[in-house]
Amino acid sequence: MDTEETRETEEFLLPRSRAANERLHAMIPGGAHTYAKGDDQYPENLAPVISHGHGAHVWDIDGNRYVEYGSGLRSVSLGHAHPRVIEAVRREIDRGSNFVRPSIVEVEAAERFLATVPTAEMVKFAKNGSDVTTAAVRLARAVTGRPRVAICGDHPFFSTDDWFIGTTPMSAGIPAATTELTVSFPYGDLAATEELLTRHRDEVACLILEPAGHSEPPPGYLVGLRELADRHGCVLIFDEMITGFRWSEAGAQGLYGVVPDLSTFGKALGNGFAVSALAGRRELMERGGLRHAGDRVFLLSTTHGAETHSLAAAMAVQTTYVEEGVTARLHALGERLAAGVRDAAAGMGVGDHLVVRGRASNLVYATLDENGQPSQQYRTLFLRRLLAGGVLAPSFVVSSALDDADIDHTVDVVAQACAVYRKALDAGDPTPWLAGRPVKPVFRRLA
Repeated sequence: MDTEETRETEEFLLPRSRAANERLHAMIPGGAHTYAKGDDQYPENLAPVISHGHGAHVWDIDGNRYVEYGSGLRSVSLGHAHPRVIEAVRREIDRGSNFVRPSIVEVEAAERFLATVPTAEMVKFAKNGSDVTTAAVRLARAVTGRPRVAICGDHPFFSTDDWFIGTTPMSAGIPAATTELTVSFPYGDLAATEELLTRHRDEVACLILEPAGHSEPPPGYLVGLRELADRHGCVLIFDEMITGFRWSEAGAQGLYGVVPDLSTFGKALGNGFAVSALAGRRELMERGGLRHAGDRVFLLSTTHGAETHSLAAAMAVQTTYVEEGVTARLHALGERLAAGVRDAAAGMGVGDHLVVRGRASNLVYATLDENGQPSQQYRTLFLRRLLAGGVLAPSFVVSSALDDADIDHTVDVVAQACAVYRKALDAGDPTPWLAGRPVKPVFRRLA
């Protein structure tokens, strides 16, 4: 590393954030309430602790301002403190947030959701994604009488509950008998999925997957999966935590025209406020209700699941998306960002190493080494340069609060980072540019 680069790195220090991270670890296991927000996901001693945010920007407690991507793990898609959402929330907080009986807001929120996602017939709200994906799995098991859950093995996360976490490297504390009931199928491969269903004939309660990921579904895939589920008598569940709103206001199911039996929404639904949704066919959903003659399913029962201010936030989000064309704006911003980053990387000779992937509204990036393999060391190098340039970007997932100046600044910082990336590739070793341990993957067996 040359003298100028050393000086720039040394000047970018976060003493208050570093001290706050130590306080966090002393009291909170992992130092954060979500593993993906942990300081192990950032270069050593360069994990900013946030003071506040507004629009597309956040400020850390050391006084640095950043252009932020992936806001709130993709949940804040309209930008922080969006005025329309905040106004709706404040209005409800002044009227009380939780009562001994349902609020009229629950009626209004359900009507708004079902109008926005017309492929669903009933909806139940909760607080986080794991609540509703696990409820969907329980419901599928109840209506089919089958024990096994088939998850898409190419998708990284479905729930914090045992049926999924037991399949990851972080399976400590989960009985093998639970994990053995979860099987996996590959995305885009109908033949392999049919073989799985045939091998476990009459045992698989549901197929659960994200309807789309970093690439578009192969032609006919989702339609074929719908047919497979029908033929084998299992429930088709779309996890729309990410695709909901970012693909279309009605989710990926609305964009691709394939209707699942059940679907789950969250993240963008509340623009940072805690709200998620399980939606689906009335015949299935009513099994968790009171108006049927069968065995009751304990579907979802949460003290805080219908807090009025979170439901008001969800309604404001849906109105804003529809009236302001937010999904189209997210795609336009993402396309501009992706083109700029790719041009910057190519211009610095690292176009084959810094790779931008995904739908324009949901961009991620890969950092590849000299052999074209994913590298946590090069990711660390890249993140260090972004942070020093005022860009907080564990991904390149955009919010609608970004403007052209934000993206232009991001591309300039990326170009500077790519210049260092090229030097490290030429040296054959990024270690001198890391100044500490590499960032770590979220799912790993040992701390």
